[in-house]
Amino acid sequence: MYNTIDFCPYGYRIERQLGANRSGGRVTYLALDLDLKRQVVIKQFQFAQLSTSWSGYDNHQREIEVLRGLNHPGIPRYLNSFQTPDGFCMVQEYKDADPLSAVRSFSPQDLGHIAVSVLEILVYLQNRIPPIIHRDLKPDNILVDDNLNLYLVDFGFARIGDGEVGVSSVVKGTLGFMPPEQLFNRELTEASDLYGLGMTLICLLTATKADDIGQLVDISYKVKFKHLVPKVSQHWVKWLEKMVEPRDKDRFSNAKTALAALPATAIHPPEVRLSQAEIHLKAHQLGEILSADVVVSNPVPEATLSGVWNIEPNSKDGSSPLVDHPWVKVTPFEFSANKLQFHIEVDTRGLVAGATYRRALQLHTNAFPQVYTVPLFVETAPLPVRTTQPVWLPLLLLLSFTVFMSRFSLGLTFSSAQINAGNPVVGFTYALGNALGLQAASWTLAASGSTTGVWASGIAAIGVGVGAFMAAWMILGNVEGSWALLLAGLIPGLISGWGLGLALGIAAETLTAKVKTMGKPWAIAYVLCIVALGFDLSLGLTVGFQHPWLLGSLVIISLVVLSMVLHAPLSYTRQVANFRRTEGPRIQP
Repeated sequence: MYNTIDFCPYGYRIERQLGANRSGGRVTYLALDLDLKRQVVIKQFQFAQLSTSWSGYDNHQREIEVLRGLNHPGIPRYLNSFQTPDGFCMVQEYKDADPLSAVRSFSPQDLGHIAVSVLEILVYLQNRIPPIIHRDLKPDNILVDDNLNLYLVDFGFARIGDGEVGVSSVVKGTLGFMPPEQLFNRELTEASDLYGLGMTLICLLTATKADDIGQLVDISYKVKFKHLVPKVSQHWVKWLEKMVEPRDKDRFSNAKTALAALPATAIHPPEVRLSQAEIHLKAHQLGEILSADVVVSNPVPEATLSGVWNIEPNSKDGSSPLVDHPWVKVTPFEFSANKLQFHIEVDTRGLVAGATYRRALQLHTNAFPQVYTVPLFVETAPLPVRTTQPVWLPLLLLLSFTVFMSRFSLGLTFSSAQINAGNPVVGFTYALGNALGLQAASWTLAASGSTTGVWASGIAAIGVGVGAFMAAWMILGNVEGSWALLLAGLIPGLISGWGLGLALGIAAETLTAKVKTMGKPWAIAYVLCIVALGFDLSLGLTVGFQHPWLLGSLVIISLVVLSMVLHAPLSYTRQVANFRRTEGPRIQP
């Protein structure tokens, strides 16, 4: 055990063992310098161990030779050396730091600092005459303290100048961190140490253990790590890929070049978060200027988000960029900040009224992915054109109810045989009953506060009543009847008229309420024509369509209804065409 070894005669007292390489015969101790009262590191090469060889002694002597001439804050200084009965000892400056292989979490900013610090140490070594190649860069040989100070240790495999190339068949280094030229004992260059540093950084970025780093190297010695770092900046990925190229000529030529090419961006690129994924704007007035605000933020504090807004090219807008776009403006369109509110302004004065425009704002950033698309939907103000197009559902319901009610009441009143037998008294009383029922419906609607319905029902009552009295004048004195015949037509007609009066009154009120542009005359005309059409249909279904007067009435009423139906769309189309001519040339959707 280390507590049985006494270095006090040499001026040092051992405090604890730091590490050991039994196969190489090397043991490292933390000791106290008894004269200077400071902690030091003592590396002892125990040549008496059975497993040691003279190569271990060569490494020990080489480290002393290299460290004697070095003076850099990132390399623990050589202090002393002495020989004991058990071996040779080297005394070195102690740094209270742990190797990068120790379990520890680093921020992206820390990793960038580590890369810069180690490269600066390598620049110092490569600027020596002759240059020094470490040959064993790996996480175990790079120490870091709590203040992120970096130290490069273990120069036992280091080479000064171009000595030993091709002389020894023994490969010196650590598998997984040796470049292929070192693995095959070929000539080393200043690019050789870059491979070990690149693999060390890949270990840290991918959280890969040093013993498992070989799993990332394929049969052609290419290092495949990109799939493990999807959120790492592409600039850093490309830089690392160049650091670990299998051929030394494809890497950076030296540490100074690699340091100069180090990406200025953060290792983890910024992320883009938008306050809204789509923008929907709707104009209520012609020529209205619409606006919306979008907040863009970046949750990665160590990276600064920068970018520029653009609009996806559209042939209908011309080839103008966003800064000169004819109707879309984003302020500011260029930025560099981690949280910013953008004002989007849309000028509809040059757009077609009553249309929906679909465009796409594009945010080009230094994030990944680089381009973010924000769909923009703009609905311009409706056309200033009025239409009296009715709501057809209440009219269809009114038509159905009229056919049903009339068919039912006619069936109760008489049959086609009675009419053919020459008893028009029943028809007269049925018409009279309808007129009275319609008038009763008008009074009922008036009591409920209806206005349009009262007029519709009243006009229908007058029309049916006039028809009934004209029929009575024509048949008066020509037919014989009885009170039974009078009541047989009057009562069903009264019921039918009252029901139809209520129905057409409600339909008229519904039309004027739902179609704001429709006045009372149009609503009354619609419902009266629909009721007349329904009554003719029900009469034809009851007595047959062979009567010329019935067919003529049906044709006339159908033509009137058809003209009313076509009037609204034709009028609307004409008004739209007139308005489009006044608009002049506009940007199309």
